[in-house]
Amino acid sequence: MSAALRGLVIAAPASGHGKTTVTLALLRALADRGLRVAPVKIGPDYVDPTFHARAARRDSLNLDPWAMRPATRAALITGLAQEAELVIAEGVMGLFDGVDAIGGASTASLAVELGWPVVLVVDARGMAASIAPLVAGFLHHRADLRIAGVILNRVGGPGHGEILRAALADHLPHLPVLGMLVRDDAIALPSRHLGLVPA
Repeated sequence: MSAALRGLVIAAPASGHGKTTVTLALLRALADRGLRVAPVKIGPDYVDPTFHARAARRDSLNLDPWAMRPATRAALITGLAQEAELVIAEGVMGLFDGVDAIGGASTASLAVELGWPVVLVVDARGMAASIAPLVAGFLHHRADLRIAGVILNRVGGPGHGEILRAALADHLPHLPVLGMLVRDDAIALPSRHLGLVPA
């Protein structure tokens, strides 16, 4: 459906791993470089798109794999293709989570439908070599889904980062670690029981 428009899906094993932080950083960095980047939120979320709009300096839209017909989603993507070079789409909940037990309306399903690769954001707090089987499970869970790389969040420092990188390189040598964010409370986004505090 999206052959004319490049896109990237930012996803995670679960809520709270740092999808929004990474999405906002990418949107602002790409917009600052002059790229016409369009922000998208997967699912019915109404708060995250307000953050997207501030970071990208343009409105964000929702693509909901459960509430929208495929034709509606296709029309929205066609509209974006007229005005953007790249879409950065933030997933909802965990990569395979949806409204049913098999994740039929999940971020993964929409990524496959759109033909866009996924970058998996993983909260690495308290992990060392266990990062490898966690990421491997997501990498191999669905054959038609392309995970292009991983970004490690809340890394404890350079030493912790090297342990994580080595574990992934040893077990998943073809999966790039695209970046690491060191744990920093100054860039944490405040949240409440329904999600983020509004922008």
